[in-house]
Amino acid sequence: MSFEEMWSELLPIGRATDGGYHRFTFTPSELECRAWFLDQARRRGLTLEQDTNGNLFAWWLPESGERGDAVLTGSHLDSVPGGGAYDGPLGVISAFAAIDRLRAAGVRPQRPIGVSAFAEEEGARFGVACLGSRLLSGAITPERARGLSDGDGRSFAEVAAENGLDPDALGPDADLLGRIGCYVELHVEQGRALREPVGVASSIVPHGRWRLDFAGEGNHAGTTLITDRRDPMLPFAFAVIAARQAAERNGTVATVGKVAVTPNGVNAIPSAVTAWLDSRGPFEGDVRRTVAEIMEAARVAAEAHGVTVEMAEESYTEIVDFNRDLRERVVKSLGGVPVLPTGAGHDAGILASRVPTAMLFVRNPTGISHDPAEFAEEEDCLHGVEALATVLKDLARG
Repeated sequence: MSFEEMWSELLPIGRATDGGYHRFTFTPSELECRAWFLDQARRRGLTLEQDTNGNLFAWWLPESGERGDAVLTGSHLDSVPGGGAYDGPLGVISAFAAIDRLRAAGVRPQRPIGVSAFAEEEGARFGVACLGSRLLSGAITPERARGLSDGDGRSFAEVAAENGLDPDALGPDADLLGRIGCYVELHVEQGRALREPVGVASSIVPHGRWRLDFAGEGNHAGTTLITDRRDPMLPFAFAVIAARQAAERNGTVATVGKVAVTPNGVNAIPSAVTAWLDSRGPFEGDVRRTVAEIMEAARVAAEAHGVTVEMAEESYTEIVDFNRDLRERVVKSLGGVPVLPTGAGHDAGILASRVPTAMLFVRNPTGISHDPAEFAEEEDCLHGVEALATVLKDLARG
């Protein structure tokens, strides 16, 4: 099955009328994507495996039957709200297409080659990005993962159980991790620094997510005097402005892209506002300083308006420098390609603490991502498949 045919099959799943994707973990659209993955693996006669955390794997085993020291590739199938078509699925489709190319060329790997689809990479439903790879690698405790909840108040433990997983079995899988010799993830570039069809990642910058809970007093929008109000929307607004200012001062980025208002009525003063902050930057100290300044601005504004605020770190990932030896081998196998850092988090960044990892990027001409306008030329995507096949062939020789 060609790259174009696989792309056409997956493209409509979870797509809204505005072109954006809503493939949240263990919802019908994401489950349909999972079924598509299983079907692609079966068509190729690959050995299927789902770990205790909901991550999917399809293995092309060598003739020896050897299962260890595997070369793993792939990405994820879930999306952010209203996301683009390429973020995640491009890496999964390219992995299957690369295996097809190798088989057509008569390649017989000495090491297993696997295709992965990691669960809840975006964190759009349960709030923690790369949850599947974090659980597998031990970067989050099973206890905390079980207690995560979605927007409807349903816990990850509850939803996982409904989808055939044992909540008590969540967590690191030493056997599976021990069988992965290296991981190479192909991804659309989420910026516009790449001027050639394919590049290689050098690192992922420090990044994290924080939650701010503002609590005030709900009341009538028309009858409550300004002087009598304890409106949590006001310190929230100050915090949003402070995020932009702190980021500019510290050479970072800071974004408030999600907010929940209670009771969320036009004619009601809110009783509570919960906001989520995302901050990233080249240096950890600058990111930490940015967040501290935002939190202090939120605290001062909350006090001035008779509102309380509580702040919590939901996730944080330190700078990830991808394995130098693996990166250099990948670059060499491709005859020399651009090497560049990224401000986006990936499962490869989480797994890097446990196994050698590398990333390939496919050029994004607009630089837009996490939006329906996310795009890559088909020709560049096919260059990505060819590059991934070249890398897998080299690595699978041992």
